[in-house]
Amino acid sequence: MVQIALSTFALVFMAELGDKTQLATFTLAAQGQSPLAIFIGAGAALLFSTAIAVFLGTVTARFIPPHAIRFIHYAAGGLFILIGIWTIWKV
Repeated sequence: MVQIALSTFALVFMAELGDKTQLATFTLAAQGQSPLAIFIGAGAALLFSTAIAVFLGTVTARFIPPHAIRFIHYAAGGLFILIGIWTIWKV
């Protein structure tokens, strides 16, 4: 269980670095308003959105066979790559 928790932490931490949510939180904190309130609000939002993702992932796993989940995994990865290429191409 600890290994799963640590690998999930590393994956989410790396995925969140520099994303729009982090940049929005950075902007709010830079305005000089209550940093503690911003930390609590951003942290609660991340916890809530993560809880939704875990719930939906658990429910989905009950109704979709493992081979279909593997296909969805690869399709999502391919879609991310295509969006990245499209983003680079448009710039």
